[in-house]
Amino acid sequence: MKTFFELMDEVLDKTVLFGYDRIGYSIRKQLWNETETQVSMTDKIAIITGANSGLGRATSLHLAQSGATLYLVCRNPKSGEMVRQDIIESSGNWKVFLEITDMSEPQQIKAFAKRFQSMESRLDILINNAGVLLNKRQENSEGLEKTFATNTLGYFLMTNLMLPHLLKSEAARIINVSSGGMYPVAVQLDDPQYHTRPYNGVTAYAESKRAEVILNEIWAHDLENQNVIVSAMHPGWADTKGVQNSLPTFRKMTQAILRTPEQGADTIIWLATNPHLTKQDSGQFWFDRKPRSIHRSLKTQHTREQAQKLWKLCCELGDWNGPYPII
Repeated sequence: MKTFFELMDEVLDKTVLFGYDRIGYSIRKQLWNETETQVSMTDKIAIITGANSGLGRATSLHLAQSGATLYLVCRNPKSGEMVRQDIIESSGNWKVFLEITDMSEPQQIKAFAKRFQSMESRLDILINNAGVLLNKRQENSEGLEKTFATNTLGYFLMTNLMLPHLLKSEAARIINVSSGGMYPVAVQLDDPQYHTRPYNGVTAYAESKRAEVILNEIWAHDLENQNVIVSAMHPGWADTKGVQNSLPTFRKMTQAILRTPEQGADTIIWLATNPHLTKQDSGQFWFDRKPRSIHRSLKTQHTREQAQKLWKLCCELGDWNGPYPII
């Protein structure tokens, strides 16, 4: 027989309000085993993108406190260094390094990958967290639309470039931070960079997050016989700098019930540290420590051909000629 909190979780999973906010977090927390995140990570090497604020900072602090060697991938040198120093002082862990990389710039991602591979012999945890939600269409230095370049292409390149080092780990984990905002949209491949469509920042963000989940499934399938667990997740509604800057009206309306960054980061941390995850868990989409459906309606379903087209598009835009996965 299901417990009260298990039944409440099922009810909340069908809603957004009271499911994605701090109320849902508080209810579901009653089902969790907190020892699953209270483990030593002293022998682990981790990379987290977008580590200077919000979910990234909260995750980085926990991993540092657990003893991990941590590479903070940030765009802004000043804020990145401030966070690095703060994490070192708060955790007592000096093995925290800053790497300045704009995740919307393919050449910067490739340069970081070369630096990292010259410094470390393996990688245990890769957390793709950096993301943008823009009110107006912007382009990077290569003329790529920044939302797609950061949230989709950035994840694609960072993961594929780090795979050789991840495969050297005894038990590697890739965690892709998506968003529940993807639920209303399908993957958009005809004009993903809004060259001809009227630009809508929220829709562009949602489409890029949908694409991340499709890439997550491709990696999980391709690595099913390897020592890598691949996961995607969404944090619910968390009061992050991104929400404050990009969705001020939404934040004003919901501030009283928004999750803290630490609450939003909980499932990221759990996926990175939980010793009980197995290969059978790979490829799942997680929210509040439980696998969830990636679709809420038939209109968002994608085909094998669309997954292949997305992969090919990322290869072309990222100028990446690595192996083509079996999808």
